[in-house]
Amino acid sequence: MNGAGTDWLTGWKQRVRSLKQDIHALALALRDPRTPLVARLVLLIVVGYALSPIDLIPDVIPVLGYLDDLILLPLGLALAIRLIPAAILDDCRAQARMAAPPSVNGWAMLVIVAIWIVAAVGMIQLLRSFFV
Repeated sequence: MNGAGTDWLTGWKQRVRSLKQDIHALALALRDPRTPLVARLVLLIVVGYALSPIDLIPDVIPVLGYLDDLILLPLGLALAIRLIPAAILDDCRAQARMAAPPSVNGWAMLVIVAIWIVAAVGMIQLLRSFFV
């Protein structure tokens, strides 16, 4: 590998580490009582969607399947970051740098899957009422 190839790879790895820290900081901001309610709701939706095993557009659909992950998640994260006051976000980023990365919570995953199931059942009932 030449120098340009390793520089690109090193830069990519740094961006991934930075993204992981930002996601951890956003999770901390979600629990921070100073975070505005609107920012919390956006964070809850974005984090829930990111952790959800179900996508808006399934990944098996060529090209389109990954567009929701490449467009919706960054837009949601950017909106959440804009809604959180800078002082709170700075505090949460500092906490995220000092803390170990959070582990995956099985209960949170179950809650997210349950929400998707309830939403799907509700959607089926709604569609049934229109077509029956």
